[in-house]
Parts: sequence; C-alpha cells; structure tokens
Amino acid sequence: MEANKTILQMKYARIVKLFSEQSGLSLENSLEFFYDSYVYKMVSEGIADMHCRSDGYIAGLLLEEWQKLHPTSCP
Repeated sequence: MEANKTILQMKYARIVKLFSEQSGLSLENSLEFFYDSYVYKMVSEGIADMHCRSDGYIAGLLLEEWQKLHPTSCP
C-alpha cells in the first residue's frame, strides 16, 4: 500500500521531533540522521506497512538504530 506523500511528510516531521527529544540531538541533526536511516527507507518504501505504525514506535526504532551506530553517545 502506498501512503499519501503529504501525510507521510507530516508523519516524518512528528517522528523527527520525537526522535530529537529522545536522543537529545538537535532537530537539524535528527532530520539528517532520519533521512539517512534504514528506518526511513522502510517507511518511505512501505516495507511491512511501516507507515501505518505509530510515530512513537517508529521514533523508538530510529533511536535503536542511532544507538547501534553511536554506542558511546547514547542518552
């Protein structure tokens, strides 16, 4: 299933804001990490209907990905 592009962009904004709050990164750095992440790839391509998951769930996955890549800078 393919999601509406405008709705997806609004969802991305909410996810990045949550991730920023959880990780302590700036919004700019959070946005940069999000668009380079595997999580973004899954959501944008509709893999496993990731775009249907809650913003909090996806932000949590993003935080897990961040922690795996940056183990010394985890919150």
